[in-house]
Amino acid sequence: MRQIRRRENSPVPTAARKNRPPPAFQPDHADAPSLAALHRQAEGCERCDLYKNATQLVFGEGRNDASVVLVGEQPGNDEDLKGHPFVGPAGRLLDACLQEADVDRSQCYVTNAVKHFKFEQRGKRRLHARPNSGEVQRCAWWLGAELRLLKPELIVATGATAFYSLTGRTSGVTAQRGHLSTTPGGTRLLVTIHPSYLLRLRDRDEARLQRQAFVADLRKITKFLAAAE
Repeated sequence: MRQIRRRENSPVPTAARKNRPPPAFQPDHADAPSLAALHRQAEGCERCDLYKNATQLVFGEGRNDASVVLVGEQPGNDEDLKGHPFVGPAGRLLDACLQEADVDRSQCYVTNAVKHFKFEQRGKRRLHARPNSGEVQRCAWWLGAELRLLKPELIVATGATAFYSLTGRTSGVTAQRGHLSTTPGGTRLLVTIHPSYLLRLRDRDEARLQRQAFVADLRKITKFLAAAE
């Protein structure tokens, strides 16, 4: 039977929106026996058009038995070229803030809501472009499968795109920031900003305060794991 795909920006009926699980927790997702097998499947992904211009797919990385999964938005320019998540400026800042918060990144699994780099070409530069809802929904096919294989105790959503994929909500990051909730799959969810937000702040005092708040959010990972022991 031929599948008919909804256009990326066409609205979903209100009743359907109310009853549908968030993108990452849809029942329809990739099926693989392991993360390595899932990665191999994802390498050939053409579920949206982002693969056409990206250098390569950037899959999640980390421990297969990680208790904590950090979810970002999408690969940036550096990640797209190197093939690893969170290795650019935002990734280096994340590493520094995790260290301040006494969180060992090597014990976590790090991934993105969208696996290919979306950008606008400006001369020789490739400028970040935010994924739209259709792209996030299609890539949730992979994120959902990652989470089902990992079965983490805690998921950390960094930024609005990850928040949307994990909750289905298009707003509310600020209100939910630093709070623990529960996903439809029963996993605890911590919401915070994406570290790239800190890099965009021009006011030094504001940047310092926001970084302190970000580290405070990340410290809740340590507290959660300690309480779960």
